Amino acid sequence: MDVVGVRVEMPSNQPVVILRQTGTTRCLPIWIGSTEAAAIAFAQDGVVPDRPLTHDLIKDLLDAFDEELTEVRITHLEDNVFYASLHFASGTEVSARPSDAIAIALRTGSPLLADDQLLDEAGFDWEEPTADEAPDSDDEVARFREFLDQVSPEDFGSGS
Repeated sequence: MDVVGVRVEMPSNQPVVILRQTGTTRCLPIWIGSTEAAAIAFAQDGVVPDRPLTHDLIKDLLDAFDEELTEVRITHLEDNVFYASLHFASGTEVSARPSDAIAIALRTGSPLLADDQLLDEAGFDWEEPTADEAPDSDDEVARFREFLDQVSPEDFGSGS
């Protein structure tokens, strides 16, 4: 999965992270908290804080203990709450909120995966314009915002 980005769903001002299955148009929206949204956006933008934030600290701990995070998996949706797990080279698996798991994956460069059944259940297809259409980034952002204005967390399930 690729992290398309974090957007704010209007009118509720609720952050949503959009994941897209690599090489496809299948996307998975996950409504998250504002703190986690900022942590994901910082990682995407390469922002390095003066002091480590929680997800930076987790990465530093993994490095200090020479533990490799081999993958992050968004596993399922239950009662409108998404679930994720962190998988380590040692064989250890730890349950995590998807928002935290995504923030950690971005910092460690670990693969981010989502189960196909989950994508079938809560995902949607988002066609990006082709090269022939040659949209500028403002057009693409406007189209995406229009999409977000028309959906609600209940359309896909919510939870972090």
